[in-house]
Amino acid sequence: MIKFTLACDAGHNCEGWFGNSEEFDAQLARDLVSCPVCGSLKVEKALMAPSVSTSRTRTKIQEKINVATVNESRQAMFAELKEMRDKITANAEDVGEKFPEEARKIHYGESEERGIYGEASAEDVKDLVEEGVKIAPLPVLPEDKN
Repeated sequence: MIKFTLACDAGHNCEGWFGNSEEFDAQLARDLVSCPVCGSLKVEKALMAPSVSTSRTRTKIQEKINVATVNESRQAMFAELKEMRDKITANAEDVGEKFPEEARKIHYGESEERGIYGEASAEDVKDLVEEGVKIAPLPVLPEDKN
């Protein structure tokens, strides 16, 4: 498609989209092109500035490409995190609010060693880390917040 700036004999300007220059000429010859303001059939192409790709235009296009690439990478990352979290939760025991207590029991050999997950406050996490208990947070994904 090509966009032409058009002008009628009464001095009105408008834009028209055509498949190519020959299509414009053919429609004009069959009186299919008219001024949208006054209806005049005496319409011709007006002088137009060429569409030139500037560095600003190229930068905007590149920014759109970069955003699309980042979005795809982000979606792939979240998919991998979800897969990892699902694998962990499928192979570990959910101990809920008893997580700090159970993690300590495992760490000090008071309970059998096994994978667990659950809930802990920021203070409990700090205390567990200071005690040397090896813990890691499960990834929180965008859909978890909805």
